[in-house]
Amino acid sequence: MEIEDKLVEERSGRKKRRGRIICALVFVFVVLACAIAIPIVISQSKPQYQYDHSANFVVKLHVQDDVMVDCTGREGTESECRKNGCIWQKTENPRAPRCIYPKEMGYTLDEETIKQNRYSIRQSRKQSPFGTDIHQLVSVTVDQYSPQILRIKFMPNVTTKPYEIPEDALPVDTRQQPGERIYNVSIQREPVFGVVVTRIATGTVVFNTSVPGLILSEQFLQITNRLPSANLYGFGEHNHQRFKHDMNWKTWPMFTRDTTPTDSWNLYGSHPVYMNLENDGNANMVFLRNSNGMDIQVQPDPFPAVTYRVIGGVLDFFVFLGPTPKEAVQQYVQTVGLPAMPPYWSLGFHLCRYGFKNLTEVKNVRQRNLDAMIPYDTQWIDIDYMYKKFDFTYDRQNFGGLPEFVKELHSSGQRLVVIVDPGIGANQTIYEEAKKNSPGYDMYADGRERGIFIKMNGSELQGKVWPGLTVFPDFTNVNNATAFWKYWINYFMTNESVETDGLWIDMNEPSNFVAGSVQGCQRNRWNNPPYVIPILEGEKDNGSLYYQTICMDARQSWGIHYDVHNLYGHSESMVTYRALLEITPSKRPFVLSRSTFSGTSRYASKWLGDNRSQWSDMHWSIVGLLEFSIFGYPMIGADICGFNGDAQYEMCIRWHQLGAFYPFSRNRNGINQKAQDPGAWDQAFLANVGRHLRLRYKLLPYMYTLFKEAHTSGSTVVRPLMFEFSTDPHTWDIDQQFLLGSSLLISPVLQANVTTVQAYFPKGRWFDYYTGTEIAGHGTGRGFSIEAPLSTLSLHLRGGGIVPVQEPGNTTATSRLKPMGLLVALSESWDAFGTLFIDDGESEDSIRNGRYLDIQFRFMLGEVLDITVVNGSFVPSGNLTFNTIDIYGLNRHPKRVLIDDKVTLSSPDISSHFSIIQLSNLNLDVTKNHTIKLEMETK
Repeated sequence: MEIEDKLVEERSGRKKRRGRIICALVFVFVVLACAIAIPIVISQSKPQYQYDHSANFVVKLHVQDDVMVDCTGREGTESECRKNGCIWQKTENPRAPRCIYPKEMGYTLDEETIKQNRYSIRQSRKQSPFGTDIHQLVSVTVDQYSPQILRIKFMPNVTTKPYEIPEDALPVDTRQQPGERIYNVSIQREPVFGVVVTRIATGTVVFNTSVPGLILSEQFLQITNRLPSANLYGFGEHNHQRFKHDMNWKTWPMFTRDTTPTDSWNLYGSHPVYMNLENDGNANMVFLRNSNGMDIQVQPDPFPAVTYRVIGGVLDFFVFLGPTPKEAVQQYVQTVGLPAMPPYWSLGFHLCRYGFKNLTEVKNVRQRNLDAMIPYDTQWIDIDYMYKKFDFTYDRQNFGGLPEFVKELHSSGQRLVVIVDPGIGANQTIYEEAKKNSPGYDMYADGRERGIFIKMNGSELQGKVWPGLTVFPDFTNVNNATAFWKYWINYFMTNESVETDGLWIDMNEPSNFVAGSVQGCQRNRWNNPPYVIPILEGEKDNGSLYYQTICMDARQSWGIHYDVHNLYGHSESMVTYRALLEITPSKRPFVLSRSTFSGTSRYASKWLGDNRSQWSDMHWSIVGLLEFSIFGYPMIGADICGFNGDAQYEMCIRWHQLGAFYPFSRNRNGINQKAQDPGAWDQAFLANVGRHLRLRYKLLPYMYTLFKEAHTSGSTVVRPLMFEFSTDPHTWDIDQQFLLGSSLLISPVLQANVTTVQAYFPKGRWFDYYTGTEIAGHGTGRGFSIEAPLSTLSLHLRGGGIVPVQEPGNTTATSRLKPMGLLVALSESWDAFGTLFIDDGESEDSIRNGRYLDIQFRFMLGEVLDITVVNGSFVPSGNLTFNTIDIYGLNRHPKRVLIDDKVTLSSPDISSHFSIIQLSNLNLDVTKNHTIKLEMETK
């Protein structure tokens, strides 16, 4: 009590005895640190101070005062600039802004309202040009969630609360976790308020908003964060041509949009999250939990920064401090939601095209690929199968026999996935025809009765999509929408008898072929906001947001469409997943969505959209894979050979080689394009592509294990080299190679008429997959020119890993019954490690209820391999065995192999293939523990 009385006395006499404030704040800090475990020091005057966790004294905080924040967010004149109280400057960089904020423009701390982890700030500048600023106090809260995660939220103290993403839309794991914090938080007061987050171990400032230009208004929020380095990755969805961002004043809008991914405009999804790799190899990630439209402007060294300009909601940041890139991604994914576990069959190869005229064409494609012995699990059908493009119908004239075809697929161990669009046909004439084609079909009337369609001014908003006149379900009315969607999925599977194995949800940005609605949109602050983010065609209709989508003032359960536009695909994914799970509770749903948001991967997988049949798009697909791995989407892929345009022979071969290592591997092309499925080409093409697809199927046990780890821990399946080698600067901008897990390095050819690949091999041992040849110079990272003839994809094993494999069949169903094996790649210390996950491949609850095999492999000292079953609560079909072990990097040939101290293996079951030692005919039960000992020949 004496300390508390002292604090009260000190504060009451603050005006008379100014010098005592620092002491009082130090005492306050001590109390607060005990209460919330986040040390905060409020600086009183220049120079600014920061509390150093490692020592009981304050140190100067270096302030970067050359960061520039664009005052207008668009081209303007000098007079407009000065009118807004900003500085007009000359610049040598044509991309840099000419109109910038002065240092003192922002918010300042209101020291009367400092309470625990909450601070109040008030405006200290002129009105912004983009709407009414918030003059009332703004609460800034800093919450510690774990030793590596904190949340920083700016919440205006206003009567009408700003929009926030509902908790049921994006549940956030806010459970407090114990452990020693790896960060410090401090508050900077002058010249403007800012929150500063410092990594304790290195002193690196990873998050710092003490930058001018903070704006908080109802329809325009702006904040700038200084970055510790210019190594920036993420933000989406865009067609970034490089994985590492071009920081030269690039602006990236985020507003979901249906368009071809060819340029730097906004695309299908919205992912307001980035990774920043610090110069010492540590990594941090920052997620803005906000679904409103926004744009991001980056600025280069020597003062790298990112400026957010958001047109609604609140500034609600999560900061993840890793410290490794892998750990930062896991922290983010665990916060927004772990990805769904895919069914095993979805890891197989898929065929699809838009433009099938009838079922006979589908059957012909299937048959020619079966005849060519192409591994192939799933046939996809685009909107061609529907009657007049009406959801959950099939055209009985052109696609008659579709139910029987699905049964034929199932009897062969194959699957069918069909497309569904959110737009529900409302043209009364066509609607009546659809009811005749599909008895009992009454989807539009049912939706009206349920009140499920999005409304504008009290009436259904009507647009135009594939069925003509169209209405749009409000998937944010989750329970009602799930019941509606479930009913019509079930109708399709029972009344129409089309037993689809998954749903492909497309056009869910949502896409609309008219601007806003058939009635147009009212001119108001939602459809025509004061600040229009630089979206594709946003300049139309006097600066609107509704071009090729629906009106922003339409009403949905989670809020007006202005606030939830970026959540439309997310909400449809949620509803589709839940509906499928309710129809078949025992099986994992498979949903593929075009439009996604942070956390959508807990419900749906993702593909990269309607790409082009061009070499450049092959490279860009790798960038997309790596970015969506950061976003938490392990099941990700691009259309192999491209969707738009005719695929060329060499390019399509190379793309199949690359696509064999996409987590989601699907060949898809567009209407009126030349056929590009493997069976459409010549024998040389078939032999080449078939060989690489069989290699994919051989590696599926390894890939499936990676998916299990992603599902349970938030780790990645595809990953950039810098995830595994973050302290090697050479890896920081590599995006023409990638890793599958930690053990396989893929270095594809991405140009025409090229038979070599310039590949970088980080420190460690690396082995050619085909020959076992070791890449020289493993003591340090090195670049090499690798031979890559058209017949072969460059693939290397990383020393220290054990990769489980399986003899490939033509479907995953047949593959899973075949013998398994291990690829053992030895490290410099002659050891290797690996894991294998096996379950039935489809049960929704197998992991939760422990019905699986978890097997660990450990090879020690180049002589002993232990196979240990950690969890053995599952017996796979077909008496599954490990039959082969291939050892890479063993410099001596074993003369004898002892198995479980009983069976001796000798020639010819011990052989060499190039530089690979091969053990065969092992016949080891996968459900049992085993020890394999090698007795080496003496030199």
